[in-house]
Amino acid sequence: MIGPRARRGPAVYLVAAVAGCLVGLVGGGFRWCLVRAEELRGSLLGASEQLAGPGWLLPVLCTATGAAVACAIAQRVPLAAGSGIQDVEAVWRHEREPQPLRLLPAKFAGGLIALGSGLVLGREGPTVHMGAAIGAEAGRRARMDPRDITLLHTSLAGAGLAVAFTAPLGGVLFVCEEVTEVVRARLVLLTLIGTATAVGCSQLLLGDGPVFRIPALPDPQIALLPVFLLFGAATGVLGAAYNRLVVGVLAFCDRVTRVGPVARAAVIGAVVGLLLGIDPLLAGGGDQVSGRLLSGDIPLVPVLAVYLVLRFVAGPLSYAAGTPGGLFAPLLALGALWGALVHGLALPFLPGGSSGAVPFAIAGMAAMFAASVRAPVTGLVLTVEMTGATSLLVPLLAACFAATLTADRMGSVPIYDSLRLRSAKWNRPPETS
Repeated sequence: MIGPRARRGPAVYLVAAVAGCLVGLVGGGFRWCLVRAEELRGSLLGASEQLAGPGWLLPVLCTATGAAVACAIAQRVPLAAGSGIQDVEAVWRHEREPQPLRLLPAKFAGGLIALGSGLVLGREGPTVHMGAAIGAEAGRRARMDPRDITLLHTSLAGAGLAVAFTAPLGGVLFVCEEVTEVVRARLVLLTLIGTATAVGCSQLLLGDGPVFRIPALPDPQIALLPVFLLFGAATGVLGAAYNRLVVGVLAFCDRVTRVGPVARAAVIGAVVGLLLGIDPLLAGGGDQVSGRLLSGDIPLVPVLAVYLVLRFVAGPLSYAAGTPGGLFAPLLALGALWGALVHGLALPFLPGGSSGAVPFAIAGMAAMFAASVRAPVTGLVLTVEMTGATSLLVPLLAACFAATLTADRMGSVPIYDSLRLRSAKWNRPPETS
């Protein structure tokens, strides 16, 4: 019988490649199902407009029901609620054991119901957590030693992120910059092969190409570089405020002990469903908002401000519902709204005019990610891969630098550090006397 030590060679890369294929099929299937769920939600909204009387109650009821069901699913499986990225980080830091494979159906079904019903959550949380669970299970089935199981758990989490946004480089950088904060040859190689096979298999279901199609952008003016620095600094303040709101809403919900988690999720779902009935762009993961802005369809400044404020609150509120779902996609949509709004307000003062709001929306996506997650290179590369906006690399560098530095100087804790510490607090074993 071959012992675990004997398998600590090239075999682990084969395991990562096979597990990557599974991550690609599961993550790609999850995204495909989300598209169908969004189409169904759109049909439902159209039907509610045709109903006589209180037709607006239909989206409220459906979102409330979806949030309650998704929360009930998460209650059955420990740590299935929320993003899951903080759990991946905890496993890497040896604060927790890798989750068993039974996490996967809870994340898939719960995430599909929660996101499909319209909660302001991101698809990357479930795909990252499912990828990590598949990687760990593959290592256990191949009888790898605990160190390689942890490496597979971490590297396949990056593959899950890559599948969520069709961003292979972003997935690799996410593992090195955000999850582990180290660059090691074995970790990088496992992430590379796992991500390559995952994205390749997901494209069988989703097709290729970036998530967003944007118009051709002119080369940015050098005179605008200080503007992007100032814009990044302002985004750092916004990102720090967003992190505080996420943690604050979670803490508030923890103190409301008279209402059970499922009932609380239903109330939150009803609020988000009301926003959904008013305007579909006010709810959902945010791809519709980002896609509209990046295509050049920019609403008036007052409309942008309303979208920004309501989604700024709806995102943390949705996360507090305790369903599976991530923070990245809503963050990117919030950044795009912020960038377009700042452009509209500052247009009369920009030097030499401006090439339009789209570059500011793209910069807002990257800078908002950098300020909240505190992973500027990952945010930059992820945004470029999603949009194909390689001509904006220099402005994005400036904006991400300023956003990260500002949020850090304000004493803002990176969002997943806060969530990991909070999770450790609530899952700490009871003290014995």
